[in-house]
Amino acid sequence: MANLARLVTDSAAAHADRPAIRFDDVALSYAALDGATAYAAGLLAGMGVEPGDRVALMLPNVPYFPVLFFGAVRLGAVVVPMNPLLKEREVAFHVSDSGAKALFAWESFAAPAQAGAGDAECVVVAPGRFEETVAAASPIAAVAERDDEDTAVIVYTSGTTGTPKGAELTHHNLLDSARVAVDLVDGGPESVELGALPLFHVFGMSSGLNAMMRAGGCLTLLPRFEPGKALEILERDRATMFLGVPTMYNAMLHHPEHERYDTSAVDLCVSGGAAMPVELLRGFERAFGCTILEGYGLTETCAMATFNPPDRERKPGSIGVPVEGVEVRLLDDDGNEVSPGEVGEITVRSPHVMKGYWGRSQATAEVLQDGWLRTGDLARADEDGYIFIVDRKKELIIRGGYNVYPREIEEVLYEHPAVREAAVLGVPDDALGEEVVAAVALKPGRQASDEDIVAYAKSHVAAYKYPRRVWIVDDLPKGPSGKILKREIAIPDAVRSA
Repeated sequence: MANLARLVTDSAAAHADRPAIRFDDVALSYAALDGATAYAAGLLAGMGVEPGDRVALMLPNVPYFPVLFFGAVRLGAVVVPMNPLLKEREVAFHVSDSGAKALFAWESFAAPAQAGAGDAECVVVAPGRFEETVAAASPIAAVAERDDEDTAVIVYTSGTTGTPKGAELTHHNLLDSARVAVDLVDGGPESVELGALPLFHVFGMSSGLNAMMRAGGCLTLLPRFEPGKALEILERDRATMFLGVPTMYNAMLHHPEHERYDTSAVDLCVSGGAAMPVELLRGFERAFGCTILEGYGLTETCAMATFNPPDRERKPGSIGVPVEGVEVRLLDDDGNEVSPGEVGEITVRSPHVMKGYWGRSQATAEVLQDGWLRTGDLARADEDGYIFIVDRKKELIIRGGYNVYPREIEEVLYEHPAVREAAVLGVPDDALGEEVVAAVALKPGRQASDEDIVAYAKSHVAAYKYPRRVWIVDDLPKGPSGKILKREIAIPDAVRSA
């Protein structure tokens, strides 16, 4: 049977008493989680939800999320995970676009959920008395039969290129990506993973929650990432594994008291969501005595495409090689494969590529061509097949006819001893078409002027590449997964007009 809920029911049959979900001093065994999802399925059925109906979850990383998530798919419904911080207008879009029949919202965010649902035929439930509400339902022990290509989850893209689009991920997409994720890190019942990535994000949901449920391991939840709390949980629960985005690693590395926490149980970390600067990777590994393996994926591929396998040579800065069942080609603008060392757009074909964008056939046709997904990411491959991200195609800066890849310059800026975070951007320039600029946040207690940083970059890259203008900020804006959001960086007028 293809139903994604089998991740829980199968592990419950094999490891009934082992902890599945931990949240501070609360632990749900697999048997308890399985039973809770049966009651959640009954609750949804009592609300009139049927197989194929959409159920939206506007919840942080708390046990209610996996209970309702697997309860919905157990019934055969489609889950629409949403950021609990969405405002009324954004809620209205997600609910109306997906046609959600029910929306479960965290108590403190119930007001925008209610207002956003508005006149839509969507029942909003704030789980203030969640346990009592679920316990009053008639449990549904059966797992609905679903076909491989039936949609299990609709995950909305971040909207970096316009209006968010809902990627339809099938039961087979997610089941197979969970299997591959577990195999890659050799996960099992003894695995304890810190669930700091938001579960409404595909990285946290697919590579975190789903993979741990398949492995029979324990996911210990952190509702909102804070480096000190993350370090505390790693120590308290003897976590063996951590999945995160580079900004999370950066925050823990620069936490002033990170050395006092015993994180020795952690032996493997996985980084994704954005390219990790090599200097940050090496610094974190030295400080925490662990290994970080980088991977690459998108919402549209269940966060699964390439990885640095533990049993092969690791190349810092590389996103690795295609994982089992995945094919990757690097194409030029004419659709031809490029040679090793040359830059091309990453295209992917695999069992994890989405069915399409919900209700958007034209947008689907633009990125899915003959079974291949065009990602918009630029990369090069070496002679061994290891792939190195160069940049987003849309973030490429063309200065005076020369291509400048922001990620290359960011790598250099991260090597500056005072730099904590950096983002390189292009601004319009009358003479050159675009000029290279950079926003930089400094490490605590360190000082550097914009002139210092410009001079440092100038000494490390070709003359056409280094940022002519730099400005210092306290922090760079980040999305819910912790990725730096370049589109939200406010560029000072003085930088634009210099």
